[in-house]
Amino acid sequence: MDSLAHHRRNTLLMIMENASGLTLSGKTIDLRVLDLADGPRLLAAATDGELWNLKVTVVPGPSTIDQYVITALRGRQEGHVIPFVIVARDDGRIVGSTRFWKIDRANRKLEIGHTWLGRSAQRTAANTEAKYLLLRYAFEVMQCVRVQFTTDELNEKSRAAILRIGAKQEGIVRHERIMPDGRKRNSVRFSIIDTEWLDVKAALEDKLACPPKPVLE
Repeated sequence: MDSLAHHRRNTLLMIMENASGLTLSGKTIDLRVLDLADGPRLLAAATDGELWNLKVTVVPGPSTIDQYVITALRGRQEGHVIPFVIVARDDGRIVGSTRFWKIDRANRKLEIGHTWLGRSAQRTAANTEAKYLLLRYAFEVMQCVRVQFTTDELNEKSRAAILRIGAKQEGIVRHERIMPDGRKRNSVRFSIIDTEWLDVKAALEDKLACPPKPVLE
C-alpha cells in the first residue's frame, strides 16, 4: 500500500473513532450524530405524517423507536454506520434522520440511506441540503471513491429524488431485502463516484441557491 492510500485509510478510521461529536452544518439544517436520548424527538418527527405506515421504506413508530436507535448506535460502535438526526436550524427541531452505512474503509466507499423527513419538512430544501452535506463530507473529508444509494423499486418519489441530486442508476437488485410486511423487495441501486463529484457538487450548490418554497397544506 502506498503512503497516500495508507493516509486516506487512517483518516477514515480516525473519523469513525471520533464520530460521536460530528455535526455537519448547512444553511437550513444541521446533521448531528444520533444520541441515545434522541428517541422521543425522532418519534415526534416520524409522527408528523405517521411515516411508519409507509410501505416503501422503514421509519420508526411508537413500538419500534427504541430498537431503531439501539440498532443505529450498535452499527456506529461496530464501525460501519454513522447515523444522524436532521435538525432544523431555525427552531432546533429534529425533523428526520439519515446515515452513512455499509462503510468500507479498505475500499473507501459507503452508502447514504435510511433517510426520512417528517411531512412538514418534505418538499423543502432539507433533503437536498442533507445530501449535499453528506456527499461533501464523504468525498472531501472521508476521501471516498464511491457513494451509493439504494431505494425500493416501487418508490418512484425516492428514485426521482436520487436522480435529481446527480446519481447514476446502476441497476435493480432483485429480492434485495424483505420488508416488515413480508414483501420481497426489489431495490434500485444508484451511485456517484469521485470523478463525478465536482460536477454534482456544483449542481447541488445551484439548487440550494434557489431552494423550493415550502408547500402549505
